[in-house]
Amino acid sequence: MTQEFKPKWLDTPQVRDIAAAFDKAGAALWFVGGCVRNSLIGSVATDIDAATDAVPDNIIQIAEDAGLKAIPTGIEHGTITVVSEGVPIEITTFRKDVATDGRRAVVSFSTDIAEDAQRRDFTMNALYLSSEGYLADPCGTGLDDLKARKVRFIGVPEARIREDYLRILRYFRFFAWYGDPAEGVDPEALSAIAELQEGLDQISSERIGAEIRKLLLAIDPVPAAAAMAQCGVLGRLLPGAGIGLLGPFVHLESEAGFAPEMIARLVALGGENPADRLRLSRAEQKSYKSLIAALERDEVSHEAAGYRLGAHVARQRELLRRASMGAPLDKVALEKIEVGAKQIFLLKAADLPDGFSGPEIGEALRQAEELWIESGFSLDRATLLEKLL
Repeated sequence: MTQEFKPKWLDTPQVRDIAAAFDKAGAALWFVGGCVRNSLIGSVATDIDAATDAVPDNIIQIAEDAGLKAIPTGIEHGTITVVSEGVPIEITTFRKDVATDGRRAVVSFSTDIAEDAQRRDFTMNALYLSSEGYLADPCGTGLDDLKARKVRFIGVPEARIREDYLRILRYFRFFAWYGDPAEGVDPEALSAIAELQEGLDQISSERIGAEIRKLLLAIDPVPAAAAMAQCGVLGRLLPGAGIGLLGPFVHLESEAGFAPEMIARLVALGGENPADRLRLSRAEQKSYKSLIAALERDEVSHEAAGYRLGAHVARQRELLRRASMGAPLDKVALEKIEVGAKQIFLLKAADLPDGFSGPEIGEALRQAEELWIESGFSLDRATLLEKLL
């Protein structure tokens, strides 16, 4: 515990208030997990989590004595959410596993930070930061692994995976976000994952979907997806899926300056019934089906695609099609899509002359719209009406 590290969030009034309450009570308080890991690599720390040697009832008492709100969000697992001026921090008592079944663990409370570290998944997630700004690395390699971008299981990979089979997917997700593609995945980890992947059958579709979403939103998920395919996990989760289209699509997406888009990347992976297997939301299912349908459409121009499909779907369609052909990015096509997406049809039913009624109105408007699109949106209202007569 010799390295000093003080991210900005450590000195916010809310964090200081909570830290002061534990200090006053003589209880240890260590910030741990993503907030420490992300801060060390200069990334955004979102949720702030902490661990303590105080048991849950004492956590509640410490918070209330300091005038802070305490919410027993996971008291049976040792977790209390303490809130200071609207800022929540999940604080969990040091724990050690008593028994595991591949998904859930029976735990007992501990006062030893080293025991708490040993039950976590990866060394980079077992870095602790004191309220005074000192780092602790109980596993001994977490800080070095984080700097080297090495995603490493704590202890023996097989043992960590048997404790919770969801860690298989967490491994690939963390590799996608924090790993070094040049070094590749840890061979020992990949071997254990290949041997134990049947354990994924115990994991709910919701949890699998959540991990795949996060993985696909990494800047470049291709190396992680390739490792998943190599050991059989990708095919297990999405039969028929492959990375052949994903790589070119991600490259084009990046070249175009677009943010990572989960649904389009899922389409690029292919595979059977992703909506069911990953338990996509209704909105996600709608987006997925819209993009699949768009890929099957033929449009007279890029402008027409933008107008009919909307800019977002038309852009993804364009990139997926070019990726499937191994073609380079066409920035002019993307510009034309934007032009088309901004067009507003000139005619309404009230604009039609007398003589059109019932179904004839809809058909006339459809014909006029087709003429307008084919003209590159150049025909004016008068010309369109003239062509209908």
